Amino acid sequence: MVLLLQAVVTTVSLLWSVRVTDAMPDPVQRELLMRQETSRQTGGRVTLTPAEQKLDAHLHRLKEQEMSAAQFLPAIHFFKAKPLIEKSSIFKLLQEMPKGAALHIHSSTLVNVEWLVKNITYRPNCYICFTWDNSVRFFFSDRQPFPRWDCFYWQLLQTLRAKIRDPTLFDNSLMQHLTLFTEDPEGAYPNQDVVWQKFEKAFIATAGLITHAPVLREYFYKGLGELLHDNIMYLELRSGLSRTYELDGTIHDKVWTVKMFQEVTKKFTEDHPDFLGARIIISVHRALGVSDVKAAVKEAIQLQKDFPDVVAGFDMVGREDSGRTLWFFREALSLPAELGVTLPYFFHAGETDDEGTAVDQNILDALLFNTTRIGHGYALAHHPLAKELSRKRNVAVELCPISNQVLKLVSDLRNHPAAVLMSEGHPMVISSDDPSMFGTTGLVYDFYQAFVGIGGLKANLGTLKELAANSIRFSSLPAHLKETGLAMWQKKWDAFIVDHS
Repeated sequence: MVLLLQAVVTTVSLLWSVRVTDAMPDPVQRELLMRQETSRQTGGRVTLTPAEQKLDAHLHRLKEQEMSAAQFLPAIHFFKAKPLIEKSSIFKLLQEMPKGAALHIHSSTLVNVEWLVKNITYRPNCYICFTWDNSVRFFFSDRQPFPRWDCFYWQLLQTLRAKIRDPTLFDNSLMQHLTLFTEDPEGAYPNQDVVWQKFEKAFIATAGLITHAPVLREYFYKGLGELLHDNIMYLELRSGLSRTYELDGTIHDKVWTVKMFQEVTKKFTEDHPDFLGARIIISVHRALGVSDVKAAVKEAIQLQKDFPDVVAGFDMVGREDSGRTLWFFREALSLPAELGVTLPYFFHAGETDDEGTAVDQNILDALLFNTTRIGHGYALAHHPLAKELSRKRNVAVELCPISNQVLKLVSDLRNHPAAVLMSEGHPMVISSDDPSMFGTTGLVYDFYQAFVGIGGLKANLGTLKELAANSIRFSSLPAHLKETGLAMWQKKWDAFIVDHS
């Protein structure tokens, strides 16, 4: 407390002297002000060891080179910048960095689409349908599937492939249906409406593959493996717990899916003891009605009661600009408090650039409903009161820079509002939102964009260290597992420093 008071007094006196003097500013005071400003940024209060300082100096030199290059990669659309980013020395270093946890990934986009197409669609009994709106549907069945409103004619993929001259070209076309990736993003996606339309189509196309029960089991295991490969040790997965089906048409309920996720996670952690685990944030679409969301909240309460180690909480997903606001669902979202139970919320909020609209108020409403973290929080910098409240309550923003750029909230990541949040040291974690949709895996690409683009030259090794540790601190894990996770991560971090200093 004494140190805090001394810091406040020093800052106030410095600001007063700067304000009233007419003479040339004192260089000593200027230097002190600069150091104090730096100390406020993300990682600004992290004390680096001599070995860390050596690596930090190396990182700084690399960043100076990249920022002075003819092309600044975070200012280019990610789909065009990706192959260039992969050649970056900073990127290669970040690949090896222990990143902690991925706290904002959606279940339908956890695993790269190449695995789905080259592996899953080649399995027996996989049917495909080409829809009227230039999309596809997949379905596993031991007999010809019945026509439905969006699919009048199902074809067995094995039979269809036998007729195709170029299977590779066909597979690439399937992958295009499951991802947003394109060589001409500006031409393909001229505005947010167009890119979101393709985005939602890709989710629907993927569903038929991954909700097949045998596939879903392998899919979860494969996804955890991709995260571990990127030096990630824990996952919190947004999932709607869609109904899963068997080859004979048997439908499994959400309890079955949660149990299966629990079993796969246990098996993975047994196979890989350096992986801490995974939990689910149950998610429902904001296009639903109030009664549907009420039922979903009640169901989430029960599932968390029955599976406290698996179910972390509840969220609402879907495009904010075209969906219903959190306030619209206030009766449903107030149910836990009325029932006297706790259901942690992890709300998507502020994923919009429509300042001043009803949707823009989701940021404040998320805090009013005691959200544990804020998904995206792109608009938070424009809400000083919400920003102050979230800081005081230690509510972290889940920053997903590539998602924000691809979905056309920002083009040049130097202009991302999170630059303000990082300069103020606002609670924050880095995540990837929908990696398979953007042609990424894990967190490394988003760490690169946040570190080089949003953080700029000010962001240093201390920034990276704090962001990685934050992902464990701001997770939904109970206190004792957070301590275990931080100890595991610190050991990995120390080894990383030794290898690169």
